[in-house]
Amino acid sequence: MKKQPVKPAVENPAMPLGKRNYVMILCGIAAIILGFILLSGGGSEDPATEFNYEMFNFRRLYIAPLLLLAGFAFEIYAIMYRPKTEKAGNTDAKAE
Repeated sequence: MKKQPVKPAVENPAMPLGKRNYVMILCGIAAIILGFILLSGGGSEDPATEFNYEMFNFRRLYIAPLLLLAGFAFEIYAIMYRPKTEKAGNTDAKAE
C-alpha cells in the first residue's frame, strides 16, 4: 500500500499562512523592535567637544545585536513553519 503524502492543514485555502504563523511573525517583529530600542541612545549633546563612552556598553555591543539576529531568524522560521497533520485513519488505540 502506497503512503499518502501528508497535506498541511489550512483553515482557509486563500490564506497562505495560518493564524499561528501570524502570531509568530508578530513576536519576531516585537523582538526586532526591542533590539532597535536597546541599540538606541548614548549620544552626546556636542560630538565635536565631548565624546560619550556610553555608546560602547555591553547592552549596545552584545545584547541588542544578538536580539536583532534572533528576531530576524525567528521571522524566517515563522514564515517557513508548517504544522504537521495527522492522518485520518491513524488513531492511538491499537487494533486487537
